[in-house]
Amino acid sequence: MTVPPTDPALPIARRIERVAPFLAMDVLAAAAAKERRGDSVVHMEVGQPSAPAPRAAREAAKKVLESGSIGYTEALGITPLRERITRHYRDTYGVTITPERVIVTTGSSAGFVLTFLSLFNPGERVAITAPGYPAYRNILEALDLEPAAIPLMKDTGWIMTADAVARRHAQNRLAGVLAMSPANPSGTMIQAEALRALSKTCKALGLWLVSDEIYHGLTYGAEASTALSFNDEAIVINSFSKYYCMTGWRIGWMVVPERLVRPIERLAQNLYISPPYLSQVAALAAFDAVEELEVVRAGYARNRALLLEELPRLGLSDMHPVDGAFYIYADVARFTNDSVAFCKRMLDEAGVAATPGMDFDPVEGAHYVRFSFAGSEEECREAVRRLAAWLK
Repeated sequence: MTVPPTDPALPIARRIERVAPFLAMDVLAAAAAKERRGDSVVHMEVGQPSAPAPRAAREAAKKVLESGSIGYTEALGITPLRERITRHYRDTYGVTITPERVIVTTGSSAGFVLTFLSLFNPGERVAITAPGYPAYRNILEALDLEPAAIPLMKDTGWIMTADAVARRHAQNRLAGVLAMSPANPSGTMIQAEALRALSKTCKALGLWLVSDEIYHGLTYGAEASTALSFNDEAIVINSFSKYYCMTGWRIGWMVVPERLVRPIERLAQNLYISPPYLSQVAALAAFDAVEELEVVRAGYARNRALLLEELPRLGLSDMHPVDGAFYIYADVARFTNDSVAFCKRMLDEAGVAATPGMDFDPVEGAHYVRFSFAGSEEECREAVRRLAAWLK
């Protein structure tokens, strides 16, 4: 029997067409290509800590590597790590949870996939912020869910408010709310009382509250609050990537209500089998590296102070409050209404890589740029020197 040739135009899933590119990663790729040509680039495009993973984490991983015994673990993660995360909530926030409610994940990204799959049915609407982390919107789209953007406003402090959620729910029913504090791309925090009000509103309206807390530990003033302080049914997602400087280790965690543990475990077993054992051992050790990590955070604080002083002198004075994380989200309307083209020229002509606001807000992001100050102080100073010459 003759087998007909494969049709080169076989269809792909329509949902893929709805998933936009992650522009920060596109800028990173363009910056890497520029460096391969021998050009110098100051990297301010991605949220990548410049410091290595803590020494204790590396030493713990080294011991495991030397043993040669690196295999699967339980899908929910190793018990010592889940117990240590429980202690972290008690010591940091005064919140009591059981280890059974902790789920270790392959980075926070896996936490979002597991959350969306377990909470929402196809076609349901989930409130996100604009601006906001682009992967929220893209993962929701990929899972046939509808992201419902709530524009952030200056007069309400550039945060998702309880009133805004209630209004959006009244307009078109929501199934859940996704909040982030400190936020990406701005670093702006939802202070405790506003988070309490948001939690109360979600409870009253019967909405799931998903709280992205991956930048906790990186604050400059008031400490961040966890949604678990106000809503025991909240889904909290965190990661070892940011404060703990472990981006490439791909390790994070979730705290969920007890009734969701088994359903999420079933998903995790089938989607991921288990989080990487090596990374779990390293993450457990990272909890004891606070002294080292606070030195790193102090470096971010110096970078923040430098940029908050220097960028306004360059005409970049209109920005969201930089309460935490390691980002500045600046309005560049005096220079451009096309942030994608602006960032391309900034990379090509000034050798400074930053992320266009269109990554975070497809509507208003055309006149915003995000600068990451996760690098060294010298890199931040060099970026200021290059931008001053380029913008003059």
